[in-house]
Amino acid sequence: MKKLNTVVSLITLNLAAGTASAKVSPLEASELGEKLTWVGAQKSANATGTIPSYSGGLDQDLSADPYEDIYAAEKPLFVITHDNLAQHKKNLSPGQLAMFAKYPDTYKMLIYPTHRTANFPKHVQDKAQKNATTAQLLAGGNGLTHFDETVPFAIPKSGVEVIWNHETRFRGRNIEINSASLPVDRDGSYMTIKTRAKFALPQYLLGGFNPKKDKNILFYYTSYTKAPARLTGNVLLVHETIDQVNEPRKAWQYNAGQRRVRRAPQVAYDAPNGDGLRTTDQTDMYNGSPDRYHWKLMGKKEIYIPYNSYKVMDPNAKYKNIIQRGHINQDYARYELHRVWHVQATLKEGARHIYAQRDLYVDEDSWQIALADHYDSRGELWRFAEGHSMQFVNANAPLYAGSTSYDLISGRYSVQLSNEERDAFIFDTPMKRKEFTTSALRRSGKR
Repeated sequence: MKKLNTVVSLITLNLAAGTASAKVSPLEASELGEKLTWVGAQKSANATGTIPSYSGGLDQDLSADPYEDIYAAEKPLFVITHDNLAQHKKNLSPGQLAMFAKYPDTYKMLIYPTHRTANFPKHVQDKAQKNATTAQLLAGGNGLTHFDETVPFAIPKSGVEVIWNHETRFRGRNIEINSASLPVDRDGSYMTIKTRAKFALPQYLLGGFNPKKDKNILFYYTSYTKAPARLTGNVLLVHETIDQVNEPRKAWQYNAGQRRVRRAPQVAYDAPNGDGLRTTDQTDMYNGSPDRYHWKLMGKKEIYIPYNSYKVMDPNAKYKNIIQRGHINQDYARYELHRVWHVQATLKEGARHIYAQRDLYVDEDSWQIALADHYDSRGELWRFAEGHSMQFVNANAPLYAGSTSYDLISGRYSVQLSNEERDAFIFDTPMKRKEFTTSALRRSGKR
């Protein structure tokens, strides 16, 4: 009996350690920069050569126009339609297949040559290599420890590690983004909700990292509503935490009509996100605590995903040109074959969320979620989302040029665009910590 108790104790300790541990050995980490890129992508081409080997991505160019379509002269290799869908099914997600089924006469995918354009500054690559042998998950995977800024798990062993790579990926230091969220009705009519968002990491604030004030902060975020008039002046403030077990996300909202600041614990999980076509945790394709799901790493797949999406970001295009009934004008969408990590999330027993299952497809080069299939409690595919990405060469970072969320039941959808906005993306903006306080929230919300 004593020997049995000892064995049980050892097993318990090993299981506990496995829950918390995620770091890899120095020997395994030595593959970074060799077989793998510094952030963990497979360097080699695929067997057929349709995905090329990684050659470093696009170089940083501070003077370049990041919106200039460097592949404008390229023609599609082929176009996937409902008629030839069968021969391409193996490289499509269930959500993509559902779009062809719902819109057989109008939905199509223009497939272009693959360009692995993602790139990052050297300090990001160095931190990814360092994190690989030090970063660990907190209990249940709901936080990080021994982690520095970005890409904690360049060689992931679990689904939740891939999700943390997405949530902590490098976005180009501090950013100001002027964008529009456009909910589209079944007949193609839409309204425009314009916002100005600020995103800042503590280490890039003026004055640098403050150990006392920034101890458990992953990032600071504000979103100011500019239009329509009835919503102008409403502001959201978020302090996103690293250890979400002991300190969940902190959020506040300023209502311009009431002139009041209130705590907003509901700004999380499946709370509706403004247009009612997305949940709060669908912003940025996925965000927030992963504690309500079991995350299973399904492995890598070769999928056609939105990539080098210059047309979606074209400053000369108008929203009315991109938006149409059922889905965006697919002539503006560019798809390429890339390797993605497939992560499947299933709702934990006793947990609540409108999505019982989520299948996320994460680009290996950028750690950005490219596609998301969302299932309801009956196991039916309900919503399908796409993140249209591009490499911003002036910031040396990949980001979303736009995103879509399609409701496969109602026929409505939501699209986020920036191409009509002045100063859509402003990188490396000087920001102060006091800009992300409740006092600043109240001041910024004045109409």
